[in-house]
Amino acid sequence: MSDTHAELARVVREHAGQLAASLVHLLGDFAAAEDLVQDAIEAALQRWPVDGIPERPDAWLFTVARRRGLDVLRRQARYRDKLARLQWPVPAEPDDRLRLLFTCCHPALPRQAQVALTLRTVCGLTTAQIAAAFLVPETTVARRITRAKRKIAEAGIPYRVPTDVELPERLDEVLTVIYLLYNEGYLSSISEWPRSPLLAEDAEWLASALAWTLPREPEVLGLLALIRLHEARAAARFDADGRLVLLRDQDRSRWDHNAIADAGRLIARAAALRRPGPYQLQAAIVACHAEAPSWEATDWAQIVVLYDMLLALAQSPVTRLNRAIAVRQHRGAAAAMGELDVVAEPLDRYALYHATRAEFLRALGRPDEAREADRRALALTANAAQTELLDERLRWD
Repeated sequence: MSDTHAELARVVREHAGQLAASLVHLLGDFAAAEDLVQDAIEAALQRWPVDGIPERPDAWLFTVARRRGLDVLRRQARYRDKLARLQWPVPAEPDDRLRLLFTCCHPALPRQAQVALTLRTVCGLTTAQIAAAFLVPETTVARRITRAKRKIAEAGIPYRVPTDVELPERLDEVLTVIYLLYNEGYLSSISEWPRSPLLAEDAEWLASALAWTLPREPEVLGLLALIRLHEARAAARFDADGRLVLLRDQDRSRWDHNAIADAGRLIARAAALRRPGPYQLQAAIVACHAEAPSWEATDWAQIVVLYDMLLALAQSPVTRLNRAIAVRQHRGAAAAMGELDVVAEPLDRYALYHATRAEFLRALGRPDEAREADRRALALTANAAQTELLDERLRWD
């Protein structure tokens, strides 16, 4: 991807979510708003490479969407009263994107469809990126999104943040969306770029807005702490050439220790509410890493205990994989290999599983099997930094 095209894609993605939220707010019609956003994005990707990025990309996109919307509305008499409301500039309400998040996460939709639709509509991820997050084919994700949009239109699902009574059945999905969005920003699944800072910033903004709206929801605080802990070491995760630097090799003096301390205070606030949850435990695990003065001084025993608590609340093959990495540091590669065998089938198409297995096999003196595992990981990743790291390991062998 050229620098010019990358910048075009970045600017379009930066404004797509807010455009969608504004149009849903104005029209009260989710499907119509989504169509207008896609029309505007398509027009931008056709015109901006020729004309250049406009001074006000948000106004340009809104104008295109407005013109298309007026054409549609003129043909539909029942929407005539909404014509006058389509005026620029539209005052952007700070919770517009949160409203759209909760609309997409309505319990009338299947859970996987909720998450896929939100990642596509609110966050601007491609179908391929969503498929990579779910470890499923792109066609499956596309079908989920199509069915979800149809259901929203047919059921007349309202565009609003739910009441306190409705909140519990929606909040988990909203948190899942923000978490998956951040994961894609933290380590891109398909991009030539190793990470996507804009997606990471979006996820942190959404988590912050949610924490401001729901200050006594401990899992919201936990997720925000988790994101901020990861972002606190972002400067040390890649070298000057964009190569991935593993946690044990990072220069900890480059970490943002003020941000780490702030995240610790968020974890304490969440713990005081006495409703533990998966995001709080994940944040506590990352805090153990962030607060350790060195890799060798990391409290691996505590991390294994926290993973056990996490698995008791939420079973996940990826969590078991991460626990196995901690077990290796605490009890050795032989014990950890047994942990990996448990998740061999569900994670067979997950690059990090095979890369981790390769490290364990090398530690056990089985280099031929390690090389084969690295080759398998290499075939499963499209991330540039991961690819370079795996290539380098294979070359050194």
